[in-house]
Amino acid sequence: MGHPVDRGNNWKHGPATPIDSAYPNHSHFLDKVRRMRILIVDPSPGSAALLQAVLTKGGFSNIINSQTGADALEQMRLGLYHEPISALLLCFNLPDMDGQELCRTLRAYEEWAGVPVIMLSPSALWCDDAARAAYDAGATAIVYKPVRSVELLPRLISAMCLKEEWELRRRRETELVTELAELKVMEARLQYLVAHDDLTGLHNRRQLEQSLGLAAQRAREHKRSSALLYLDLDQFKVINNYEGHSAGDHLLIQVANCLRQHIGPRDTLAHISSDEFAILLSDCSLQAAMSNAERLRRRLDGMQFMCGSKTYQIGATIGVAMIDPAEALGAGDILARADQACFSAKRHGRNLVHLYSRDDVELLDLRNNAQWLPLIRDALVNDRFRLVFQPIIRLADNRIHHYEVLTRMLDADGEIIDSMEFIPAAERMGLIHEIDSWVIKHAIISLRDLSAQYDDVCLNINLSQHAFQDSQLLPLVRQQLRGSNIAAERITFEITETTAIANFARTRRMVKQLRALGCRFALDDFGSGFNSYAYLKQFPVDVLKIDGAFITDLTRDPIDQALVKSMVDIAKALGKETVAEFVSSAATLNMVRALGIDYAQGYYISEPSELARLHGQWQAVDSIKGVCK
Repeated sequence: MGHPVDRGNNWKHGPATPIDSAYPNHSHFLDKVRRMRILIVDPSPGSAALLQAVLTKGGFSNIINSQTGADALEQMRLGLYHEPISALLLCFNLPDMDGQELCRTLRAYEEWAGVPVIMLSPSALWCDDAARAAYDAGATAIVYKPVRSVELLPRLISAMCLKEEWELRRRRETELVTELAELKVMEARLQYLVAHDDLTGLHNRRQLEQSLGLAAQRAREHKRSSALLYLDLDQFKVINNYEGHSAGDHLLIQVANCLRQHIGPRDTLAHISSDEFAILLSDCSLQAAMSNAERLRRRLDGMQFMCGSKTYQIGATIGVAMIDPAEALGAGDILARADQACFSAKRHGRNLVHLYSRDDVELLDLRNNAQWLPLIRDALVNDRFRLVFQPIIRLADNRIHHYEVLTRMLDADGEIIDSMEFIPAAERMGLIHEIDSWVIKHAIISLRDLSAQYDDVCLNINLSQHAFQDSQLLPLVRQQLRGSNIAAERITFEITETTAIANFARTRRMVKQLRALGCRFALDDFGSGFNSYAYLKQFPVDVLKIDGAFITDLTRDPIDQALVKSMVDIAKALGKETVAEFVSSAATLNMVRALGIDYAQGYYISEPSELARLHGQWQAVDSIKGVCK
């Protein structure tokens, strides 16, 4: 039987090709295959020309030729740097080597391991042994001459498609290996970040707590004490706020590197918040812990931070908490103790080392704050604050038109709590502004309600030391006065001497703004620090309330008498009225009158009570003796 008819048109681009019919969903892939480079290795020019004609009719256009094995290897090598060769048509017999040797040489290199090699053999050389040797050498297929397109092209295209799939799979495997490696790196990074601070590279709070738990367990089981040092940088917020966060980050890194050089290999160094570090000293006595803490304090105190042309001196406050075998403490308890010790050190002046003690006054304040906080919040929500009023008698005619507003709080059982118990806690816990606002609103409401019957009553309202830091104070007073239709001059705000001096410029500005509304001002506890004299000429107040400490023993202490007399003289020279507080007896009342004081208040005159009842009572009598005890 003769060879099948070679219909050359069947191998050109187009839908009529048998291969295209075999791969109906991969026509774009077949187009890509036909554009790949094919190397014909055949020493016979006529045979090579015939092969090129068959390939060209099959749609292949990127064809090159070699006549020797050495030239074929050179073409393959050049293809690594330029356009790669995707398939070889390799004649069995070459002038410098046989085809099997060339094939084995190609398969020895990883770069060419997947390149299809179709061996071209004269039909006279066909035998099983020769075919087996060709395949063992790495041949992809064997085609016998004379070559027919119907036999060569399907094998060539199939081999090249398999090569593409093999390379695709190999690339995907490489990508998967790379992706897996990246995932492992990411996992390692995440595991690192779980236990370390990203900025400084130190352990973080979570890792520190784990280490503290182990230290506490070791202390209980092996009777070995350890210590936790809690470090708070004293200048960090200044640098961070004025020089920027980048400068703050550089400072933290510099401090971290400094601390690394001064801890032992078994110790744990952690960065636990913005400007706070902690060091767990393993198997450490109290004496060694305090010595190490002081050494670190001195080291940081001598450290300088350069930022542009500025140089900042760094310092640290350090709290120390021991992990004692006799105490069953958790990680949170240890960390809280060290933090509290650091807080106490800051309250004592910073740049200090302080050992935790249950008896620290600062800790008692913290516990007190924690107890008062829910009670004050509950009183604000449920309106359990109350106002009481204490009369201020005008000594010239024994008449009373002024009352000082005092605040009380009711507990859950309805018992009255004096302001001296909860106001300090409210100031420390940031609730004092809400109490100030409540007092101002309800005092003006009380005055409005009383004005329907008595329009000559005036109130003195105490403001806390934080009131002048509240930007809402002035709008609140203005709104309440307008809403109640009360004349502003009937309101006198009282501020203490220490409050006025603490932030003189800001307080003076706020006082002037409130006085512009018509309100009056009294300086309470005048003379308590002997600082007032320096500010009185510049401070716009109308009344000086002499500190009760000078009034309590006034009848028995000539020094108090002399001091009070000097205060009265100063007040008169400045055109200000005076009030004596804590008047507790008739003798004291007579003496303050003799010294020229304008007003007096105290329990001898009246205890604080409801405003309407008090004022009605005073209007019903003609003399102070009718009401005084």
